[in-house]
Order: sequence, then structure tokens, then C-alpha cells
Amino acid sequence: MTNKRISDQRLIHQRIQQPLSLQPEEVVASFGAMQAQDYMQAVWAVGLRTPSAGLAQVEQAIEGRKLLLTWTLRGTLHFVPSGNAKWMLQLCAPRILRQAASRLTQLELDDKSLERCRKIIYNALKGGRRLTRSALMKLLEDQGISTSGQRGYHILWHSAYNGLICFGPRSGKEQTFVLLDEWVEHSRELSFDESLAELAMLYFTAHGPATVQDFAWWAGLTLTDARSGLEAVRNSLQLEVIDGSEYWINNGAAASIPVPGDVHLLAGFDEYILGYKDRSAVLEPETAPLIVPGNNGIFLATVVADGRVAGTWKRTIKKKGVELFVSPFATLDAPVIEGVRQAAERYAAFLELPLTRLEYLNLPG
Repeated sequence: MTNKRISDQRLIHQRIQQPLSLQPEEVVASFGAMQAQDYMQAVWAVGLRTPSAGLAQVEQAIEGRKLLLTWTLRGTLHFVPSGNAKWMLQLCAPRILRQAASRLTQLELDDKSLERCRKIIYNALKGGRRLTRSALMKLLEDQGISTSGQRGYHILWHSAYNGLICFGPRSGKEQTFVLLDEWVEHSRELSFDESLAELAMLYFTAHGPATVQDFAWWAGLTLTDARSGLEAVRNSLQLEVIDGSEYWINNGAAASIPVPGDVHLLAGFDEYILGYKDRSAVLEPETAPLIVPGNNGIFLATVVADGRVAGTWKRTIKKKGVELFVSPFATLDAPVIEGVRQAAERYAAFLELPLTRLEYLNLPG
């Protein structure tokens, strides 16, 4: 029942249940940052929380510079509000770059070579130009810079954490890069302490109930800095002690009443899973490895029933429609099966395609 109380509230505060009528950029703004390693999964994570928006509307928000995709918190990709990208980088980048120093040394990427890469990239993108990843890799190779063996990835990653580039809109099926200073015209300026407080308030509002350890992990902060951020906003939060641990939630938010038995198809890397260091409130220990097969860091899309992760799903998009395949962890009862069907229809509608197939794989027993 303890876990149920936590998961019920997280479903609501993460806007999975009872979402408000917000635009895609407003949903991301309410989170501060949303995990986005896989583009098509990330746009669905936004779409799930924006019932009135389809894929086209989410991508319009990207094209309109209302949403920004870049490397920010914890060394990984997130959607962030465009105006927040720079202060988030100023808060998080120094520590992340220090942690990456040994890996860059292994790849023989020293300060001089990385500076040369940044100059080449800047000259290629200045003036509002957009280039795909493959085009940038070719450009670097043509200049005698090897991009093999993850060197290309880390060159782009390092350039982003130095505030040079971010992702632009897609070109076909490939994402483009743009200059951050040209793409983001208006940025908020916050001090270090203001940034900690702002990030803490955003985190506990969208992710509560959550612990300070959850916040530190999510943001990639030291526990000391995470505690400083929490302390700055604690008067706006409500404390609840559950099984001896301190959980924080936005004042007044805990009065929300969840809808029992609801079923949701969550994106891979969704904040409902990745937003916490401790995921035991929504995920059984024995099934946790099933959403990260081979422990390779790739989190599969999940089926959530009544707040708990009940399986995984994948889809195949074809011209005639979308085919969806569900792998449950245990036998599903009839109401959950009907909930999966409704959730699958909603996902297909997000893509503006019909659902042409819904199949269950690896059925227990």
C-alpha cells in the first residue's frame, strides 16, 4: 500500500493521469527537463501528457524553438524549454565535463583538438544553417579528424556541453544540429543558487513524491548541492515520511485522486521510470532487468497498469498503419487487456495512423 500511494501520486503529478490541457512546450516546462535519448520515444513521452497534440504538434514546437533537445542533466539528452537550456548547462556542465575527462583522454580528444572541432562546426553552422549528424561527421573527416569509435559522438557531446550546439528539427528521419546562441534568442540568467532552487522546485512538483536522493540522481548533482536546492524551496513543499524515508511533494498536490486500474503505454526512458534513483514504487525487483535487457542502458517502452510496470511494448510503423506488440510480465486480466487496446489506439492516433495490429508476445505460461 505504501508503494501504491507513491505510484498513484506520481501518475498524476507526472501528468500521465488527469493531464491538463497544455501545449507540448508547457508540458516540458512543467517538468523542467524530460529524458530524450530516443527521439521517437521522447516525442511520445510529451504526447502522452498532451492529449490534444499529435506528433505534428510536438514537432512544430521544436521547429518553433519552443522546445529544445540537447545534452543537459546527468550527461544525457533531454527536452528542455528553450529559455532554460543555458542556465541548466551552466549549472550541470562543469561537473559533467570533469567526469568525462578520462574518457576523452582514452579517445585521444585533448583540449586543442576539441577546440579545433568546435571551430569547424561553428563555421559550418553559423548564419542559421542546419546540418545532420552524418553531414557533420563527414565535414570533420574531410578535415582530417577521425570520428570513429565513438569519437564523433563525444565531439558533438562536448560541443553541446560547451554551449556551442544543440539539436534542431529533423531533416527527413535524421536530426540536425544548430548553433545554440543562434537558435535560442532569449535565455534566462540565473545564479548557481537560483538554478539549484529552480530545478528543485520543478523536480519535486513534477516527480513528487520523491526523495532528495532521487533529485540528485535525476539532475546529476552532488547530494550536497541537491540538498541546498531542496532547502531553498522546502517551504513550498510538503514532507511525508514513508518507511523512514523523507518524500517531498508540492504543497496541496497530494489531494488528487487517481483513477484506479488505468493502463498506459509509456515511452522508453520515460520520466515515470528514469526520473528516480529508487524505482521500487513502480517496478518489481525481479522484473526490473526485463525493461533493460542485457543491462545495456537502453530502457524499453513499458506497459503501466494501476501504477505498476506490467510489461513492455514495441511498435512497427508501416504505410498502412502502426503494429504494436506487447510482452506482459504476467497474465493480464480482461480489464487490463481492454486498457492496453485503448492505450494502443491513443498511441496510433498520436502518430495519425490507424492501429492495424495488436499482438501479445512471450505470454506467461
